[in-house]
Amino acid sequence: MADEQTLDTQIPEAEAAVDATPGDELAARVQTLEEQLATAQDQSLRMAADLQNVRRRADQDVEKAHKFALEKFANDLLPVVDSLERGLELSSPDDEAIKAVREGMELTLKLFRDTLSRYQLEAIDPHGQPFNPELHQAMAMQESETLEPNSVIQVFQKGYQLHGRLLRPAMVVVSKAPAAPTPSIDEKA
Repeated sequence: MADEQTLDTQIPEAEAAVDATPGDELAARVQTLEEQLATAQDQSLRMAADLQNVRRRADQDVEKAHKFALEKFANDLLPVVDSLERGLELSSPDDEAIKAVREGMELTLKLFRDTLSRYQLEAIDPHGQPFNPELHQAMAMQESETLEPNSVIQVFQKGYQLHGRLLRPAMVVVSKAPAAPTPSIDEKA
């Protein structure tokens, strides 16, 4: 009978151990699965964010490609505009012999400028404005009493921007303050 009592007391303990073990195992298993689920959800969110960033960058690249596709072509056309402008500057509006040619050049230049403007190609003509090293290239400096120092006195060649991006800087002459008069030999004595 003693064996029976020992057996009776061991059975509930074993059952408790069996009952406790599957419950603990289930809880541990559930916790492991919840951690794996959280990790998978985090990875999924990161992948979605990465994909969205890739799409956004691709869209920006396509937009820039469309916007600046004309850059090389526009650079090749700028000397034509410069030549037309120079031709008009050098020809006399009073000369009757070239009046028709001059009018044709003026109309061609206007049409050319309108076309460039339609494609957001804007001229930079900074005459009288302050010198801006981001948009202008100083070719020389000249003393000026009428303009403030670092102002554009003369424009050798206009600059151009395409959609706000600099294609060619304006080549300019920049003013500087007049030099202080140096005392002559007679004034020193």
